Formats: sequence, C-alpha cells, structure tokens
Amino acid sequence: MLLTISTTLRPATDLGFLLHKHPDRIQEFGQAYGTARVFYPEAGEERCTAALMLDVDPVRLVRSRGRSTPDYALGQYVNDRPYAASSLLAVALADVFRTARAGRCHSRPELAARPIPLEISLPVLPCRGGPELARRLFEPLGWQVEALAVPLDEGFPEWGDSRYVRLSLRGEVRLADALNQLYVLLPVLDDSKHYWVAPDEVDKLIRAGESWLGAHPDRSLITRRYLGRRWALARTAFARLAELGDDAEEDLEPSVEEDSPRTGADLDALEVLTGTGDAEDPSAAPSPAVPGKPEDTARTESTGEAGNAENAGKAGDTESAGSAGAVAVPARPLNTLRREAVLGVLSELGARKVIDLGCGSGQLLGELLGRPEFTKVAGTDVSARALALAARRLRLDRMPERRRERLELFQGALTYTDERFAGYDAAVLMEVVEHVDPPRLGALERVVFGTARPENVIVTTPNAEYNVRYEFLDGMRHPDHRFEWTRAEFRAWAAGVCDGYGYRVAFRPVGDDDPEVGPPTQMAVFTLGGMPGEAPESGGPGEGPGDAARGRGTAEKAGGNNGDDRDDRGDGDDVNGGNTESAAEGAGDD
Repeated sequence: MLLTISTTLRPATDLGFLLHKHPDRIQEFGQAYGTARVFYPEAGEERCTAALMLDVDPVRLVRSRGRSTPDYALGQYVNDRPYAASSLLAVALADVFRTARAGRCHSRPELAARPIPLEISLPVLPCRGGPELARRLFEPLGWQVEALAVPLDEGFPEWGDSRYVRLSLRGEVRLADALNQLYVLLPVLDDSKHYWVAPDEVDKLIRAGESWLGAHPDRSLITRRYLGRRWALARTAFARLAELGDDAEEDLEPSVEEDSPRTGADLDALEVLTGTGDAEDPSAAPSPAVPGKPEDTARTESTGEAGNAENAGKAGDTESAGSAGAVAVPARPLNTLRREAVLGVLSELGARKVIDLGCGSGQLLGELLGRPEFTKVAGTDVSARALALAARRLRLDRMPERRRERLELFQGALTYTDERFAGYDAAVLMEVVEHVDPPRLGALERVVFGTARPENVIVTTPNAEYNVRYEFLDGMRHPDHRFEWTRAEFRAWAAGVCDGYGYRVAFRPVGDDDPEVGPPTQMAVFTLGGMPGEAPESGGPGEGPGDAARGRGTAEKAGGNNGDDRDDRGDGDDVNGGNTESAAEGAGDD
C-alpha cells in the first residue's frame, strides 16, 4: 500500500526536514506485519514528493490472529490488506513520522508551525460510504478533495464500482495536522481496525485530533468509527471533546442509547432512520423493508452537535460538507482562542514568571514553555491525575534539562494558602472559577489576590448570555460548573475583588463578540496598584465598584439552582472549590 506527500513550497526539499527523512536515502522501518519504506520519487527545488510504502506479509498477519478468530481459510491469506490503505498504514505512518506528527522540527521550526501547500495521494483506499464520505470528512478540514470510485473491473463497467476510492487531497495545511488527520481518518473510512480497540485508543484519538476534531461537523461519526463503535469508549471521548471545544457532551453524543441491548446491525439501522450515523453507506441499510434515504438527505443538517462557540453553535453557520463543490473553512476551537488570548495578554504585560492555577492537562503550560521569554513557568492542580496527564503531555521524562529547569509542577488547592503560589509576575485562572462552589469563592480570592498577590491576574470564564447560541445546550456548558456568570455578574465580582484587594481590572472578549449576547468567553485582566474602592477600568452601564460580598452574591445567585452546595460535606475534600479529581481535570481546559 502506498501514500505520497508532495509540496511545491520553495525550496521544496525542506519537506525532508519536516518529515525528518533525508531525500537522498531509502529508509526501512520494521513493522509487526511487514516493512515500511520511505523514499522520495522526486526531490527538487520546485516540487518534492515523499512516499511511504508498506509491504504487508499476509502469512505474518494471519499468524498474529488469535485462536478465537473465525477461520475463513483462503480468505485469511487472500485479502485486500497488502494493497489497500487501512489501519495498518495508519499505524506505520504514526511510527515512521512520529516527530513530524508532533509538529517538531528544530531545523525549520517556522515551517512546522504554519500551513504549507500539500498534495496527498492514496491510490487505493477502502471507504465504507463511498467517495461522498471521503469528501464529507476531509473538506471541512480545508482540503480540496478528489475522490473517485475504483471500478470492480475496468473491462466490465457494467459490474459497477468497488468499495475502494482513489483519493487526492490538495490544500495549505500544517504538515503535523495533515499527518494526524490521516492517522485518524484512514481507519474511519475503512470502518475497521486490525487490532483490538482498547481504552487507550481514546487518548490516541484526542491527541491526534486535538487541533481539529472538536471543530469537525462529523466528529461524532469519526469518534464512533475510530473507536470501533464501542459505546463506553465513545462516551468517554465525547466528554473529552466537550472539554476541548466547550461543547456540551450531550451535543456530541449520537441519539442512540449506548446501553441499549441492540446488535450492531440494529444500531446501524436506527442511525439510518434518525440521520445520526452512516446513512450514506448502503451496507448500513436495515433491511429491504426499511427504505434507505438518498445520500444528500439521509443525514440531517443538525445531529445534536451545537458546534464550536466561535461559530455561535448554529447548524446553519457551517456549509454542508456534502454539497457539491462546497469547501468549509475549519473552525478554530474556543480553547485554542482562549490560550492565544491569554498568551497575548501575558506578552503585552511583559510577564516573565507565570503560574497556571488549575493547569489541568497542561495545554497552556506547553505553550508557555515553547516561548523563551517566560523564564519560569509553574502549573498547579488539585487533581493528581491531571498533573500526571500534564507530565505526559509535556514529555517531562524526556524534557531537555534547560527547559525542565524553567518548569515546576505541583499539587495544590486554590482555597488554601500556599506559599508556592507567590513570587510570580502573572497568575492565570483559565476556566477555573466556575468550578468553585460559590461559598468558597471568598477563600480563592484571599489566596490568589490577598496572599499570593501577583502583579497581574488573568481570569477567563464562560459568558452565560452566550449559551443561547448553542442550539442544543440545556443547562450549563459542563456538568461540573457550579455557576456561569453573565457579563454584568462577572464585572460585579471583579469590582468586588478590586475594592477588597487593591487591583485594577480591564475586560476583553474571547471568541466571536456577538453584538447581542457578547463573546463565548469573557476575560478579566487584573493589575495590582488600584486603591481600595477604585472602580474598574472598563465597566458597563450601572456597573460601579462593589464589595467582595456583592461579587460572591452574584455567584451564589448564578449557582443556586444547582442544589450542589458541597460546603457541608465535612469530608476534607476541600479541593479547588469542591471539585472532585475527575472534575478538576477539566479546569483550565474545558
């Protein structure tokens, strides 16, 4: 099986640096079922092409099958695996281009970080759903897609088409994103994997799809197929995706009850009828008694996916990927916009020592470490598991010594005084305060603004007014949110902090600033130096300074409907305002 990647970037031979494979050599990599080879059919200044060829040994493939696998005799040895791109090729791609998939290139870091012109070709790709499904999955990612059905036999056109397509992709895409998209979507199109789908596949999916999957209009279909339709794993992935993109988990899940005792065929049939699954695939039709729908109408415009916040959560905002000639611009996840906004403010402030309070899985920490101007970076979280995930994300065990010296990771609760919180130019509370029980906001204020007392504090939190733009959102954006503030409530709370602790504050929108309901995320930038009782720099009409109690009162009002006041638990679990460990992982990343 063969995959080629070409670029016309000048000099085109820089593709070798990005892939970490020299154009003048043929390199071999042993795989469990054969040998992967990387070579360059062409390598010039104007155009360069890298080819990944995987030679599969059918005998080795058969011998790896378990004893419980049904014996189809000749079918075990004569099949499409040696020549059709599948999960075998995806695994080889992940192994051979591991560094390129991570977006690392010390020789050409600026190229690794930006989109470049790419052409990708797959001569034979099994596609359960036909060319339309290939276009539907790749076009929203910014690709121009040419997908042609491969005939069963060119000499006998009356036999019709096979289940294979010839796929060509063209576009300006970051190489790391392109490789990760292929790694995920090859087995999705085939709707099959050659290995057992274990729970760690959820982590692989989230890592590979972090920068694009949350914004994809067919992320539910992709998630379910990638995870082999194992509903327990899919549910976990939906929750993780909801945290990445600020989408409600229920908006990502299919409408099929995952715990219902249905067979795979029954689920496929129900998905066809409800428009939530692979209705374009004839093999998913329930039976002749249930008529199938045409490909362009089988899937409804909205399948319970609210979309990303920057697209206002409206199904109509994204052009249907199935329409002829339509190429949708991939939306940028809200959590990416938040990190960029925070990093931009930190740069403006000239901060050098930064602490991320409620760092979660360490996404912001990775961005901070990637910028040399931040000479000291610290991350703290109440959840030990979240810190373990952060250490793994940051590759702490393999981190260069000089970078490791700049980083400190430690466990701590924001409602208890901790001397390790002090000594920083700036502290970041990114999507954290809404996870704190309202009665404990005062403790967080005293710890952060009164005791740690950094020069600057950046706070981001969801804007409750914007929730009406999520068509299918019922309640708050995340099940662990204790409250969600309106803009007026957030400003009142900030005014109370300024009045009580001598800070000034300015407000900024994050995401698309809707003229009616404001942005999806609201940001406050606190600067030490205000006098007690001083009004915020930028308040709305009628939003003068208040006291800390007034700010907390709005939170209690906002969170009072939850009926989840955990202040009286008395079990010592005073962690990050009452978060459990699993909930705390989302703080900073949801």
